[in-house]
Amino acid sequence: MSTRGRSYGYVGPVELKAAVRPGGGGRRIRSAADFDGWVAERSAVELAEPFTFVVDTDGVLRLAPRRSEHVACAGGGMVLSAGEIGFTREAGRWTVSEVSNQSTGYCPDVTSWSAVAHALDGAELRRSSGFTHEVVFRRCPDCQEHNIVREDDFVCVFCGSDLPETWNVDPAV
Repeated sequence: MSTRGRSYGYVGPVELKAAVRPGGGGRRIRSAADFDGWVAERSAVELAEPFTFVVDTDGVLRLAPRRSEHVACAGGGMVLSAGEIGFTREAGRWTVSEVSNQSTGYCPDVTSWSAVAHALDGAELRRSSGFTHEVVFRRCPDCQEHNIVREDDFVCVFCGSDLPETWNVDPAV
């Protein structure tokens, strides 16, 4: 386990991971200067919607276009968190307008927020105190399907079995 929290392996379709090419991955954003360079290359249309993000195991934010796969953004590697993130410009500074852990490829727990916060602070981006939209992922112990828990209803949508209260998506956990 990383000093910044649990790391998450890819649990999505194997063909998506197989399509990841060496040297690929999202743009690494370690500082405000990195972010300024990256955002200057984005169009107004791109900036109007959220982007795909991961926090890699070095604790660095990686950004890619919204319709990118999280596993491609991560270069096929493990992550400390993954989801979608949007930005706005306020009072001459970039700020995070929305951020979620919505990644069905990695299914990160809501506790991965601390890694996201650390990465955003490193890039000097204003942020909220937590995910603006939290997604609760669980793996069914009976049918092994991945579920998104809605409205605290911890019941598998595939087979009707009870889902655990604690995160369990990675079969190795």
